[in-house]
Amino acid sequence: MPLVELLGVSKVYRIGDQEIRALDHIDLTIEEGEFVSIIGPSGSGKSTLMHLLGCLDTPSAGRMVICGNDLSRASADSLAAVRNREIGFVFQSFNLLAKLDVVNNIELPLVYAGVPTHQRRLRAEATARAVGLGDRLANRPIQLSGGQCQRVAIGRALVNNPRIVFGDEPTGNLDSATGEMILEIFRDLNAAGKTIVLVTHDPDIAARSRRVIEIRDGRVLREYAP
Repeated sequence: MPLVELLGVSKVYRIGDQEIRALDHIDLTIEEGEFVSIIGPSGSGKSTLMHLLGCLDTPSAGRMVICGNDLSRASADSLAAVRNREIGFVFQSFNLLAKLDVVNNIELPLVYAGVPTHQRRLRAEATARAVGLGDRLANRPIQLSGGQCQRVAIGRALVNNPRIVFGDEPTGNLDSATGEMILEIFRDLNAAGKTIVLVTHDPDIAARSRRVIEIRDGRVLREYAP
């Protein structure tokens, strides 16, 4: 069974009398262990697609199964349960809490999951070391470089051992050399068996994955191996 399966999925937003069809009958599967990029220009529907795949929203029509859970018409609580258990997110803007140090930022998903304090501290510290931040455990985001902040974000995404890690333009705020190091972390994670899905507008970034899904006007235009 695919890790992700969308069948005839559409997403429609209504603003007053206007109907905006962000996704239009999408069929899509992602197998466990894949490294996939979703690419498309601004307004193509790729961000909406990521919101669905990341269990942040439900489709207006069609069937959506994530990690064996049919979430086509799921409640917010059901979405949150799958999201917290199965999915990790890495964002372009890092989304770190400025007043928290590296370990406290990484352990946030464990707080929400109700993991006891001592256990989550040990797991967060181990994860920080795994992403190359063993000497920065007590630093706050303002004391870190952009690349180090993104490593914190990756650690936070990994600390719950999710089945899927989503990167939303994860190198967008980084210089090219630092961005390359972050992409190398994603490649290493995939080599270790983690399913990776990157959302990007950059063909060069997409070319680092094993399969590219190109979205345009809310539809899958094509899929190809770079």
